[in-house]
Amino acid sequence: MSNKRIFAFMIAATLVLAGCGGDGDDDGVPSTPSGGGKTEVNSNKNVVKAGVPSEVTRLEFPRLRETGNNIVVVHKTSDSYSNGVNYSVEWDIEKKSQRWSCYQMMRGYQVTGISRYYGDPQYPFDEDLPSYDYFGQDLFWGSGFNHGHICPSADRLYSDRANYQTFYLTNMQPQYSEFNSGIWKKLEEKIRSAWTPSNTSDVLYVCKGGTIDNENQIIKRISSRLIVPKFFFTALLLKNSSGYRAIGFWMEHTAIDNSTDNLKNYAVSIDELEQKTGIDFFCNLPDDIEQSVESSFAPNAWGLK
Repeated sequence: MSNKRIFAFMIAATLVLAGCGGDGDDDGVPSTPSGGGKTEVNSNKNVVKAGVPSEVTRLEFPRLRETGNNIVVVHKTSDSYSNGVNYSVEWDIEKKSQRWSCYQMMRGYQVTGISRYYGDPQYPFDEDLPSYDYFGQDLFWGSGFNHGHICPSADRLYSDRANYQTFYLTNMQPQYSEFNSGIWKKLEEKIRSAWTPSNTSDVLYVCKGGTIDNENQIIKRISSRLIVPKFFFTALLLKNSSGYRAIGFWMEHTAIDNSTDNLKNYAVSIDELEQKTGIDFFCNLPDDIEQSVESSFAPNAWGLK
């Protein structure tokens, strides 16, 4: 691991502002039974080691890449939600692009106590990354593409600080306006209105992003640098009193308004989504649970008909 990567990892790991408990689990990771209980097996979980933030063991995290110059940035606030964790990003230093943002959704996250951030700049550089790890200018402007939120602003209205952080350029991917305000928005609204739990003990774990690793899954590069993904994905894991269930969404990124489409048409199993993206989602689940919830999905259980 290069000194630069270690330095950036340590920046992410030291962003610790005191959390005051939360609406869900401490970290969302199932506990291992003590005494005579069955020992949980997890062969592919993330492991905390030097330079890696401890939050990578939370259930919203996919498995971290072991190759390439990648870092994880954990954005925190002092709010009493999810132990102060807002959302996290895997950032590819070489591509200067985010691979995914992951976060939790629980009751109270969409309170309307504050307004959407409007500032100057509207899309600030990520203050938790050194300047040499990102482009020195905002290449979205004048490109014909929207600043597409991955962790949405509307999912983080419980504090000014949490909402502000969603506008970091590290949480953005270039999106056609028709896609951003169309089918992508429709899925985001469904997550908020229908799938975010109403019980304080339930949690929805979310991981979203755009394809940046395969040339066949890239539309173009803005100014020969900033990647425009050809596909966007969403992986969801719901934990409630009935246990766990999961579903994935795979959407082609086009300049067509598909907002009238049925979201069921884009739904896939997590296993299929992993094959399409090369990302191992929800790796911190015990292996038996992970295999069960990722192998299939039930659209009706998610209200998709």
